[in-house]
Amino acid sequence: MRREGRGSLHPREKGRLLAGKFELYTDKSGEYRFRLKAGNGEVIAISEGYSSKSAALNGIDSVRRNAADAEVVEAD
Repeated sequence: MRREGRGSLHPREKGRLLAGKFELYTDKSGEYRFRLKAGNGEVIAISEGYSSKSAALNGIDSVRRNAADAEVVEAD
């Protein structure tokens, strides 16, 4: 595998794109959260805390549905 800037692994291995993944976990206060990891293992997003596992899974589903077509805007 090739390495690119900041020591991260390139998300391609032998010409194939490595898929990202969502990790669902419980934080120290007992809330459910998820993090989105790129194919190279780098964390690229962390959710807010949810009171139930089903709510966190709904959050993951929302990111899946909305992120692909999301507009990029500059915040003030």
